Amino acid sequence: MHVLMASAELAPVARVGGMAEAVAGLVAQLRRDGLTVTLALPDYGGIELEDQQQEPLPVPDWAGPVSIRTGTLDGAGPIVLVDGPGIPKSHPYNDTSGIAFPDNDLRFFVFSAAVAALAERLQADVLHLNDWHTAAATGMSDRLPPTLLTIHTLGYQGLANQGWLGRLTRAPELFGWYGQINPLLGGIRLADRVVTVSPNYASEIVTEANGMGLHEQLAGIGDRLVGIINGIDVGEWNPKTDPHIPANYGPGNLRAKSTNRNALAAAFRLDTGPPNQPIIGMVSRLVQQKGIDLIVDAARFLDRIPARLVVLGSGEAELVRSLHEAASRYPGRVGFMNDYNAPLGHLIFAGADLLAMPSRFEPCGLAQMQAMAYGTIPVVTDVGGLHDTVIDADDDPEFGTGFVSRSVDAPGMVDAFHRAARAWNSTRRRSAIRSRGMAVDWSWAGPAATYRDLYQQLIAGT
Repeated sequence: MHVLMASAELAPVARVGGMAEAVAGLVAQLRRDGLTVTLALPDYGGIELEDQQQEPLPVPDWAGPVSIRTGTLDGAGPIVLVDGPGIPKSHPYNDTSGIAFPDNDLRFFVFSAAVAALAERLQADVLHLNDWHTAAATGMSDRLPPTLLTIHTLGYQGLANQGWLGRLTRAPELFGWYGQINPLLGGIRLADRVVTVSPNYASEIVTEANGMGLHEQLAGIGDRLVGIINGIDVGEWNPKTDPHIPANYGPGNLRAKSTNRNALAAAFRLDTGPPNQPIIGMVSRLVQQKGIDLIVDAARFLDRIPARLVVLGSGEAELVRSLHEAASRYPGRVGFMNDYNAPLGHLIFAGADLLAMPSRFEPCGLAQMQAMAYGTIPVVTDVGGLHDTVIDADDDPEFGTGFVSRSVDAPGMVDAFHRAARAWNSTRRRSAIRSRGMAVDWSWAGPAATYRDLYQQLIAGT
């Protein structure tokens, strides 16, 4: 089986959100399982390939000239990098000030045209697209192989000027959306399967509250809509071998976790305080979706839980400002770093006692799975993939792996933190909850097997 996988992001070379990790993890597992996967990515520049070959790629005149570099990318295997009008940029989407590039529509329509041309040239058995950046490929050719579209984030749909409709050769009317073009909508309508990155998110997005304006169209495709939970890279996220943390440990040696806890407290200048105050960690993009404002509101009540909080991330200026203010108002109890670097992120997962994910919506989420792999108990809202991966330990004492806020607001999160802190202060409950989370197989083996089954169904025409 030969799969052409197209994505705007790929860890580690073009990483913005969870899609980068998901694509990299899925491709690696599919290749381990024996599939041939050709991975296509925009050539953002500065990406070095081994055994590189470069050649032109025939595309429609409006999209050209396009060239491709093929070779092997360290850490990601064989890859095709696509270069064309507007594509070479230092970031997948934004300039250095965080503003979206004004020609993103051109860039990703050119990329989509190249993906369609690649699918024909390679005679791939299956074309696997990811998010709106590649969805327009479904309208670029009448000779595409069976196509699967994974939606990682429904909120970004690629809306652009309706003049782009004239560039499509297949069912352009299916891309029209209130006087604009909607690449994601066209892909949803034309793909043979549409996959969301968790089963619960698949059920949420067919409702008006969570469908981002596309709920009726998504509901209309019936059983072509499927939910598959993401995995994580269990090689990178493994406390037994993690090179970024002071002390390695595993399920049978959780005492060593305290060494990482002490290092985390020192890194964020937390008060040592009584030892029975759990440290709540958060590693996140600082955007409204992630509920950062809810964490800022909850910080007022940390002394009553009691607990301490560390946050690592970057993003929207107003949220950055509010976190700096919280750290200044509650010194020693709240720590914040406006940054992201892998070693510090790993230290938070290894050193924190609880992990906060107060998301307003969360298609899948990776941090809650990474936290459980490190014996850190997640405290989450009951949305999307968080619903599918975290079992509330109060509601289900036998199988619980974390704590779930009963509402998506600050009071709900404070209540969940209170319940989590009480459990954490019980050595027996803390050990049981940690052990259950660490025992779950969060690898890509299961999700990749489900994707392989879908590919087989598409090839068989079922």
